[in-house]
Amino acid sequence: MSRLLLTAVLVAPVLAGCGNGGFRPLYGSSAFGGAQADERLARVSVASIPGRVGQQIRNELIFHATGGGGEAIEPDTRLEVAIRESVTSTLVKLDGESRGQIYNVEAKFQLVRISDRAVLLSGTSYGRASFERNKSIFSNVRAREDAEDRAAKVIAEDLKARLSAHLSNAA
Repeated sequence: MSRLLLTAVLVAPVLAGCGNGGFRPLYGSSAFGGAQADERLARVSVASIPGRVGQQIRNELIFHATGGGGEAIEPDTRLEVAIRESVTSTLVKLDGESRGQIYNVEAKFQLVRISDRAVLLSGTSYGRASFERNKSIFSNVRAREDAEDRAAKVIAEDLKARLSAHLSNAA
């Protein structure tokens, strides 16, 4: 019993510090001591991104930011993204035929304050997804599209996490 009491006495001050700014849930509302990342993320407008994969990334970001779709309400910042796509062959046979490929996408982004066009955050995010090549043209096209979709989700999740972390620290 005394060990339990000693543990409680030692742990209580550490846990008490959590409510005083030491630890804040990233996605909690301000009413519960959260960092308001969800509310701030909902105010980010996502600029159009050219191409099929760019549209996938944009759709994922909007879905994550608004909780189901739709544009940002009263946006105060805009996310601008430029992507670069490439495909790398793997499992190359002696005759030069490739059995597998890796779809790569690189997304350079900037979070811009709308009022004065100041860049608040910038960086690069990467997404990769592998797919196999088959004899059927349709299955090759479908496999590549699936890889593109998976890579777009990776980019969107990374951007959401980076934006949320930045916005939770911004005053």
